[in-house]
Amino acid sequence: MSKRYPMPIPHGWYAVAYSDELEVGQSRAVRYFGEDLVLFRTESGNAALLDAYCPHLGAHLGYGIHENTGRGGGIQGESIVCPFHAWKFNGEGECTDVPYAKNMPPKVQGTRCLKSYRITETNQVIWAWYHPDGIDPLWDVVVHDEANSDDWAPLKRYEWHITTHPQEMAENAADPAHFRYVHRTASMPQWETTYEGPRATGVQRAKMPTPRGEIDGAIYTNSMGPGQGFTKFEGIADTFLMGLTTPIDDENVILRFAFTQPKVNGQVKEGGVNAAIMADIVGQLEEDKPIWEHKVYRRLPVLCDGDGPIAKFRKWYGQFYSNYDPSAL
Repeated sequence: MSKRYPMPIPHGWYAVAYSDELEVGQSRAVRYFGEDLVLFRTESGNAALLDAYCPHLGAHLGYGIHENTGRGGGIQGESIVCPFHAWKFNGEGECTDVPYAKNMPPKVQGTRCLKSYRITETNQVIWAWYHPDGIDPLWDVVVHDEANSDDWAPLKRYEWHITTHPQEMAENAADPAHFRYVHRTASMPQWETTYEGPRATGVQRAKMPTPRGEIDGAIYTNSMGPGQGFTKFEGIADTFLMGLTTPIDDENVILRFAFTQPKVNGQVKEGGVNAAIMADIVGQLEEDKPIWEHKVYRRLPVLCDGDGPIAKFRKWYGQFYSNYDPSAL
Protein backbone atom coordinates (compact mmCIF):
# COMPACT_ATOMS: atom_id res chain seq x y z
CA MET A 1 0.00 0.00 0.00
CA SER A 2 1.43 3.39 -0.98
CA LYS A 3 1.73 6.21 1.53
CA ARG A 4 -1.21 8.56 1.69
CA TYR A 5 1.05 11.61 1.97
CA PRO A 6 4.30 12.35 0.14
CA MET A 7 5.23 15.10 2.61
CA PRO A 8 7.65 14.52 5.49
CA ILE A 9 7.10 15.89 8.99
CA PRO A 10 7.27 19.70 8.83
CA HIS A 11 9.65 21.54 11.13
CA GLY A 12 8.45 23.89 13.84
CA TRP A 13 7.53 24.28 17.49
CA TYR A 14 5.14 21.61 18.76
CA ALA A 15 3.25 21.02 21.99
CA VAL A 16 4.50 17.85 23.68
CA ALA A 17 2.48 18.17 26.92
CA TYR A 18 0.65 20.66 29.07
CA SER A 19 2.86 22.03 31.83
CA ASP A 20 0.72 20.57 34.61
CA GLU A 21 0.99 17.09 33.09
CA LEU A 22 4.67 16.85 34.07
CA GLU A 23 5.55 17.25 37.73
CA VAL A 24 9.00 17.95 39.14
CA GLY A 25 10.98 14.72 39.25
CA GLN A 26 8.64 12.97 36.80
CA SER A 27 9.31 11.40 33.40
CA ARG A 28 7.13 9.75 30.78
CA ALA A 29 7.52 7.89 27.52
CA VAL A 30 6.16 9.76 24.50
CA ARG A 31 6.26 9.30 20.74
CA TYR A 32 6.57 12.29 18.42
CA PHE A 33 8.27 13.06 15.09
CA GLY A 34 8.48 9.35 14.25
CA GLU A 35 10.72 8.70 17.27
CA ASP A 36 10.40 7.14 20.73
CA LEU A 37 11.25 9.87 23.22
CA VAL A 38 11.37 10.51 26.95
CA LEU A 39 9.99 13.71 28.45
CA PHE A 40 11.06 14.64 31.98
CA ARG A 41 11.24 17.48 34.47
CA THR A 42 14.37 17.89 36.55
CA GLU A 43 14.45 18.67 40.26
CA SER A 44 15.03 22.34 39.45
CA GLY A 45 11.83 22.33 37.36
CA ASN A 46 13.29 22.35 33.85
CA ALA A 47 11.53 20.24 31.20
CA ALA A 48 13.63 18.16 28.80
CA LEU A 49 13.01 15.88 25.81
CA LEU A 50 15.49 13.22 24.69
CA ASP A 51 15.69 10.21 22.42
CA ALA A 52 14.39 7.37 24.55
CA TYR A 53 17.00 4.64 24.20
CA CYS A 54 20.11 4.56 26.38
CA PRO A 55 23.33 4.49 24.28
CA HIS A 56 24.75 1.86 26.65
CA LEU A 57 22.57 -1.21 26.01
CA GLY A 58 19.39 0.31 24.63
CA ALA A 59 17.00 0.46 27.59
CA HIS A 60 14.07 2.88 27.28
CA LEU A 61 14.55 5.74 29.73
CA GLY A 62 10.81 6.35 30.01
CA TYR A 63 9.89 3.08 31.75
CA GLY A 64 10.96 2.73 35.37
CA ILE A 65 11.22 -0.21 37.75
CA HIS A 66 11.06 -0.68 41.54
CA GLU A 67 9.65 2.51 43.08
CA ASN A 68 9.21 3.92 39.55
CA THR A 69 7.17 0.98 38.22
CA GLY A 70 4.28 2.30 36.16
CA ARG A 71 6.00 5.66 35.94
CA GLY A 72 8.99 6.89 33.98
CA GLY A 73 12.68 6.59 34.70
CA GLY A 74 13.85 8.13 37.96
CA ILE A 75 15.14 11.71 38.19
CA GLN A 76 18.18 12.69 40.25
CA GLY A 77 19.06 16.36 40.24
CA GLU A 78 19.17 17.51 36.63
CA SER A 79 19.46 14.02 35.14
CA ILE A 80 17.26 11.08 34.24
CA VAL A 81 18.48 7.68 35.42
CA CYS A 82 18.45 4.66 33.12
CA PRO A 83 16.52 1.81 34.82
CA PHE A 84 18.92 -0.83 33.42
CA HIS A 85 22.36 0.22 34.74
CA ALA A 86 21.72 3.66 36.32
CA TRP A 87 23.60 5.70 33.75
CA LYS A 88 22.49 9.32 34.05
CA PHE A 89 21.72 11.85 31.30
CA ASN A 90 20.95 15.55 31.54
CA GLY A 91 18.56 17.55 29.40
CA GLU A 92 21.26 18.20 26.82
CA GLY A 93 21.68 14.48 26.22
CA GLU A 94 25.05 14.33 27.99
CA CYS A 95 25.99 11.40 30.19
CA THR A 96 26.59 12.85 33.65
CA ASP A 97 27.44 9.67 35.57
CA VAL A 98 28.17 5.97 35.22
CA PRO A 99 28.01 4.97 38.90
CA TYR A 100 29.95 1.71 38.71
CA ALA A 101 32.68 2.84 36.27
CA LYS A 102 36.07 4.11 37.38
CA ASN A 103 36.31 6.27 34.27
CA MET A 104 33.68 7.76 31.98
CA PRO A 105 33.58 5.82 28.67
CA PRO A 106 35.45 7.92 26.04
CA LYS A 107 32.56 7.68 23.55
CA VAL A 108 30.20 9.55 25.88
CA GLN A 109 32.58 11.78 27.82
CA GLY A 110 31.94 15.43 27.01
CA THR A 111 29.55 14.63 24.17
CA ARG A 112 25.81 14.69 23.58
CA CYS A 113 25.26 10.99 23.23
CA LEU A 114 21.45 11.28 23.13
CA LYS A 115 19.60 13.58 20.78
CA SER A 116 17.97 16.40 22.70
CA TYR A 117 15.27 18.84 21.64
CA ARG A 118 15.13 22.56 22.32
CA ILE A 119 12.39 23.20 24.89
CA THR A 120 10.45 26.30 25.86
CA GLU A 121 7.52 26.57 28.24
CA THR A 122 4.76 29.15 27.97
CA ASN A 123 0.97 29.37 27.54
CA GLN A 124 0.70 26.46 30.05
CA VAL A 125 2.33 24.24 27.41
CA ILE A 126 5.70 22.50 27.01
CA TRP A 127 6.96 23.12 23.48
CA ALA A 128 9.68 21.25 21.59
CA TRP A 129 11.44 22.46 18.45
CA TYR A 130 11.67 19.83 15.72
CA HIS A 131 13.88 20.09 12.64
CA PRO A 132 15.12 16.98 10.80
CA ASP A 133 18.50 18.62 10.15
CA GLY A 134 19.00 19.78 13.73
CA ILE A 135 18.77 23.47 12.81
CA ASP A 136 18.15 25.86 15.71
CA PRO A 137 14.70 27.47 16.03
CA LEU A 138 13.84 29.80 13.15
CA TRP A 139 11.12 31.65 15.08
CA ASP A 140 9.79 31.89 18.63
CA VAL A 141 6.68 30.49 20.27
CA VAL A 142 3.99 33.16 20.39
CA VAL A 143 3.17 34.12 23.99
CA HIS A 144 -0.56 34.69 24.64
CA ASP A 145 -1.82 36.92 27.45
CA GLU A 146 -5.04 34.89 27.46
CA ALA A 147 -3.14 31.71 28.46
CA ASN A 148 -0.94 33.45 31.02
CA SER A 149 -3.32 35.74 32.91
CA ASP A 150 -5.59 35.12 35.89
CA ASP A 151 -8.15 37.36 34.18
CA TRP A 152 -8.94 34.41 31.91
CA ALA A 153 -10.58 31.12 32.88
CA PRO A 154 -8.61 27.87 33.30
CA LEU A 155 -8.10 26.08 30.00
CA LYS A 156 -10.84 23.68 28.88
CA ARG A 157 -8.94 20.95 27.07
CA TYR A 158 -9.80 18.38 24.40
CA GLU A 159 -7.51 15.89 22.67
CA TRP A 160 -7.71 13.63 19.62
CA HIS A 161 -5.44 11.10 17.92
CA ILE A 162 -6.07 11.57 14.20
CA THR A 163 -4.70 9.52 11.32
CA THR A 164 -3.66 12.33 9.00
CA HIS A 165 -0.84 14.75 8.17
CA PRO A 166 -0.59 18.26 9.71
CA GLN A 167 -0.77 19.93 6.30
CA GLU A 168 -4.07 18.25 5.49
CA MET A 169 -5.63 19.69 8.64
CA ALA A 170 -4.21 23.17 8.13
CA GLU A 171 -5.51 23.27 4.55
CA ASN A 172 -9.05 23.65 5.91
CA ALA A 173 -8.29 27.33 6.48
CA ALA A 174 -7.93 27.76 2.70
CA ASP A 175 -11.07 25.77 1.92
CA PRO A 176 -14.24 27.77 2.69
CA ALA A 177 -16.47 25.48 0.60
CA HIS A 178 -16.13 22.59 3.04
CA PHE A 179 -17.90 24.62 5.75
CA ARG A 180 -21.10 24.52 3.71
CA TYR A 181 -21.05 20.77 3.15
CA VAL A 182 -19.15 19.31 6.10
CA HIS A 183 -20.32 21.71 8.82
CA ARG A 184 -23.64 22.65 7.18
CA THR A 185 -23.23 26.37 7.64
CA ALA A 186 -25.87 28.56 6.02
CA SER A 187 -23.27 29.96 3.62
CA MET A 188 -19.61 29.69 2.81
CA PRO A 189 -17.55 31.95 5.09
CA GLN A 190 -15.40 34.60 3.45
CA TRP A 191 -12.14 35.79 4.92
CA GLU A 192 -8.82 37.21 3.88
CA THR A 193 -5.61 35.41 4.81
CA THR A 194 -2.18 37.04 4.85
CA TYR A 195 1.00 35.00 4.72
CA GLU A 196 4.21 36.53 6.07
CA GLY A 197 7.19 34.34 6.87
CA PRO A 198 6.09 31.45 9.11
CA ARG A 199 2.89 33.27 10.12
CA ALA A 200 -0.56 33.10 8.55
CA THR A 201 -3.24 35.57 9.69
CA GLY A 202 -6.89 35.69 8.72
CA VAL A 203 -10.06 37.52 9.71
CA GLN A 204 -13.74 36.76 9.10
CA ARG A 205 -16.32 39.39 10.04
CA ALA A 206 -19.96 38.47 10.43
CA LYS A 207 -23.30 39.43 11.94
CA MET A 208 -24.13 37.06 14.79
CA PRO A 209 -27.74 36.44 15.83
CA THR A 210 -28.71 36.84 19.50
CA PRO A 211 -32.07 37.05 21.34
CA ARG A 212 -31.55 40.83 21.39
CA GLY A 213 -30.82 41.10 17.68
CA GLU A 214 -27.70 40.90 15.56
CA ILE A 215 -24.34 42.00 16.87
CA ASP A 216 -21.05 42.49 15.08
CA GLY A 217 -18.70 39.57 15.44
CA ALA A 218 -15.32 38.50 14.13
CA ILE A 219 -13.12 35.42 14.00
CA TYR A 220 -9.36 36.01 13.89
CA THR A 221 -7.33 32.99 12.79
CA ASN A 222 -3.58 32.76 13.24
CA SER A 223 -0.83 30.20 12.97
CA MET A 224 2.89 30.41 13.55
CA GLY A 225 4.35 27.46 11.71
CA PRO A 226 2.56 24.11 11.56
CA GLY A 227 2.25 23.48 15.31
CA GLN A 228 0.93 26.74 16.77
CA GLY A 229 -2.63 27.62 15.84
CA PHE A 230 -4.65 30.19 17.75
CA THR A 231 -8.06 31.70 17.11
CA LYS A 232 -9.99 34.55 18.71
CA PHE A 233 -13.78 34.64 18.55
CA GLU A 234 -15.27 38.06 19.33
CA GLY A 235 -18.95 38.92 19.57
CA ILE A 236 -21.44 36.81 21.50
CA ALA A 237 -18.92 35.25 23.90
CA ASP A 238 -15.29 36.21 23.56
CA THR A 239 -13.29 32.99 23.27
CA PHE A 240 -9.61 32.21 22.74
CA LEU A 241 -8.58 28.84 21.32
CA MET A 242 -5.15 27.27 20.99
CA GLY A 243 -5.22 24.53 18.36
CA LEU A 244 -2.04 22.50 18.85
CA THR A 245 -1.14 19.92 16.22
CA THR A 246 1.82 17.62 16.93
CA PRO A 247 3.01 14.85 14.58
CA ILE A 248 3.36 11.36 16.07
CA ASP A 249 4.80 10.33 12.71
CA ASP A 250 4.16 11.36 9.09
CA GLU A 251 0.63 9.89 9.07
CA ASN A 252 -0.61 10.41 12.65
CA VAL A 253 -1.04 13.47 14.84
CA ILE A 254 -2.15 14.47 18.29
CA LEU A 255 -4.50 17.45 18.17
CA ARG A 256 -5.12 19.46 21.33
CA PHE A 257 -7.77 22.14 21.70
CA ALA A 258 -7.41 24.49 24.69
CA PHE A 259 -10.15 27.08 25.20
CA THR A 260 -10.32 30.00 27.57
CA GLN A 261 -12.76 32.87 28.05
CA PRO A 262 -12.48 36.07 30.10
CA LYS A 263 -13.68 35.94 33.67
CA VAL A 264 -16.66 38.13 34.62
CA ASN A 265 -16.12 40.07 37.85
CA GLY A 266 -13.33 37.66 38.66
CA GLN A 267 -15.51 34.59 38.20
CA VAL A 268 -15.53 31.89 35.53
CA LYS A 269 -18.75 32.02 33.52
CA GLU A 270 -20.10 28.51 32.95
CA GLY A 271 -22.85 27.22 30.69
CA GLY A 272 -25.04 29.18 28.32
CA VAL A 273 -23.52 30.78 25.25
CA ASN A 274 -20.00 30.38 26.64
CA ALA A 275 -20.30 26.61 26.70
CA ALA A 276 -22.24 26.50 23.42
CA ILE A 277 -19.53 28.20 21.37
CA MET A 278 -16.91 25.70 22.56
CA ALA A 279 -19.24 22.77 21.93
CA ASP A 280 -19.87 24.01 18.39
CA ILE A 281 -16.14 24.23 17.60
CA VAL A 282 -15.48 20.77 19.04
CA GLY A 283 -18.42 19.44 17.05
CA GLN A 284 -16.95 20.83 13.83
CA LEU A 285 -13.68 19.04 14.57
CA GLU A 286 -15.57 15.77 15.02
CA GLU A 287 -17.13 16.36 11.58
CA ASP A 288 -13.72 16.98 9.99
CA LYS A 289 -12.07 13.94 11.56
CA PRO A 290 -13.58 11.16 9.37
CA ILE A 291 -12.76 13.19 6.25
CA TRP A 292 -9.10 13.62 7.23
CA GLU A 293 -8.71 10.01 8.31
CA HIS A 294 -9.98 8.49 5.06
CA LYS A 295 -8.73 10.82 2.33
CA VAL A 296 -5.55 10.89 0.24
CA TYR A 297 -3.42 13.86 -0.74
CA ARG A 298 -3.82 15.11 -4.32
CA ARG A 299 -0.65 16.77 -5.58
CA LEU A 300 -2.54 18.41 -8.47
CA PRO A 301 -6.16 18.76 -7.35
CA VAL A 302 -8.90 19.57 -9.86
CA LEU A 303 -10.11 22.92 -8.53
CA CYS A 304 -13.06 25.11 -9.52
CA ASP A 305 -13.64 28.86 -9.35
CA GLY A 306 -15.49 28.53 -6.03
CA ASP A 307 -12.57 26.93 -4.21
CA GLY A 308 -10.34 28.86 -1.87
CA PRO A 309 -6.64 29.79 -2.27
CA ILE A 310 -5.38 26.25 -1.83
CA ALA A 311 -2.36 26.70 -4.13
CA LYS A 312 -1.32 29.83 -2.24
CA PHE A 313 -1.64 28.00 1.05
CA ARG A 314 0.46 25.06 -0.17
CA LYS A 315 3.22 27.37 -1.40
CA TRP A 316 3.37 29.00 2.04
CA TYR A 317 3.30 25.67 3.87
CA GLY A 318 6.14 24.31 1.71
CA GLN A 319 8.68 26.41 3.67
CA PHE A 320 8.31 24.03 6.62
CA TYR A 321 9.85 21.06 4.79
CA SER A 322 13.49 20.06 4.62
CA ASN A 323 14.86 17.91 1.80
CA TYR A 324 11.53 18.02 -0.02
CA ASP A 325 10.72 20.01 -3.13
CA PRO A 326 7.88 22.43 -2.31
CA SER A 327 6.96 22.61 -6.00
CA ALA A 328 5.75 19.04 -5.65
CA LEU A 329 2.98 20.35 -3.41
